[in-house]
Amino acid sequence: MAWRSTHRFARIAPRKVRLVVDLVRGLDAAEALDVLKFTNKRAAVFVDKTLRAAIASADEAAADTDNLFIQEARVDEGPQIKRGREKDRGKFYVILKRTSHITVVVEERKGKAK
Repeated sequence: MAWRSTHRFARIAPRKVRLVVDLVRGLDAAEALDVLKFTNKRAAVFVDKTLRAAIASADEAAADTDNLFIQEARVDEGPQIKRGREKDRGKFYVILKRTSHITVVVEERKGKAK
């Protein structure tokens, strides 16, 4: 059985989060937590929180947390918050504050643990 956790409306651009998610996709959960701990990106905090929530959900369902791996890790675009700034000659430039929806799915590995 798979356990899912999502962090919706994270105030960081999806492009930045995808760099971190690509590092941990397919890894064991414990190994992914170690990688995120030493990743020097702001997005690692968001992904770490989401992964820990998915592991906690699996733990509540009495799964073996030592045998979990990341089955799916996905980052989708959220809504854009629109702001602006006045520029030269009366023009107004739009600034888009992008948001992300981070989804992490963990599953118990079949067979022996690595």
